Amino acid sequence: MLDLNEVLETNAMISDENLDVRTITMGISLLDCCDSDLDTCDNIYRKITTCARDLVSVGDEIGLDFGIPVINKRVSVTPIAIIGSSACKAEKDFVR
Repeated sequence: MLDLNEVLETNAMISDENLDVRTITMGISLLDCCDSDLDTCDNIYRKITTCARDLVSVGDEIGLDFGIPVINKRVSVTPIAIIGSSACKAEKDFVR
């Protein structure tokens, strides 16, 4: 259970010391985007833009709900070398 002093201390950190949450990260597995041709690129784009579509607004909402601003919102994905190996046959294929 929270003690009144802890609540007051947290409020002081937020207002006087600019307490914030530096970063929230959304992790997205791209393993299901693997394809034998370069449609993999379209699959990756579609997955990221669908899954992370509301990341910024949800991060801002979380900050408002808890009264502590969330400064950065980011996306972390499966290493692209793992995904690309299913479709990329030459180094230049990775550029796409």
